Amino acid sequence: MPQLNPAPWFMIFVLSWVVFLTIIPTKILAHTFPNEPTQQSTQKLKTESWNWPWY
Repeated sequence: MPQLNPAPWFMIFVLSWVVFLTIIPTKILAHTFPNEPTQQSTQKLKTESWNWPWY
């Protein structure tokens, strides 16, 4: 049974992890969003109370 021989499968395992740990994270970290968020003003808006007549 060839699955008991670790020589070919271990190399496939190692190469797949090399791809996962080197190529894929660089592609994910290089991703940019099309709409970058903008800074909102930190100025506090003045709120007015409701002057409703309560009858």
